[in-house]
Amino acid sequence: MTTVDYSALDDISISMNAFYPRKNWSPAPLGASDHAVAVAEEISLSCRFFPAADTAPNILFFYGNGETANDYNGIAPLYTQIEVNFFVADYRGYGRSGGWPSFTTMLADSVKVLDYLEGMLKSEGYLGGIFVMGRSMGRHAAFELAAHHGGRLGGVIIESGRPILGNFVYGLPPQDAKALEADYLAKVSSIAIPSLVIHGEQDTLAPVAQAVQMHHAFQSEDKRLLTIPGAGHNDLLYRGLNEYLAAIREFTGA
Repeated sequence: MTTVDYSALDDISISMNAFYPRKNWSPAPLGASDHAVAVAEEISLSCRFFPAADTAPNILFFYGNGETANDYNGIAPLYTQIEVNFFVADYRGYGRSGGWPSFTTMLADSVKVLDYLEGMLKSEGYLGGIFVMGRSMGRHAAFELAAHHGGRLGGVIIESGRPILGNFVYGLPPQDAKALEADYLAKVSSIAIPSLVIHGEQDTLAPVAQAVQMHHAFQSEDKRLLTIPGAGHNDLLYRGLNEYLAAIREFTGA
């Protein structure tokens, strides 16, 4: 696949249409552990690991644009209760991470987080495979790993996502934005590892039709789609908790 230059999206006047970094951190809950993933000189990403069992599958989670890893202290137990280990990573400038977020570093850093997680799991005796999951903006990191490092993953889960750059092209000249969106759609459509798409039927930020389009575009032989009636962009767990967790459990083989 041709490498696409996304550096135009790093202009702060453009990237800040999408990023909302928050410095939010508190001590890890009982049983969880904190990790610092080095991504550049003097810059590390804060991450948190919520283990369920050493034989359980592992989800590497990338969240939405206004969230932090710390926000998942109350949600992670839902994953561990279904026997899934849950590793959530902050972006640069979020949580306790150093630096400042940009589109290209978000993609590059996702690979370093995967490298770190693989090493950590191996050294600590965890045996399950790794599934990458991206919620909303986190889809960009998940797509990057699924498209370019799919052989290292058991599958990809996209929640409230769509196959476009969205806010990241606001402010670009229309022709530049159109060209980048076309390249991006080609990248997403190339994904061939097992996939699970979870989306709210009433999502007004990312219309469900775009999620269905994305699902059909994946090249995966094993691809699954769960739409949750009555759910919007941010309330899938509230509207369809049992269906949501059952789909993840079945997909990961937990």
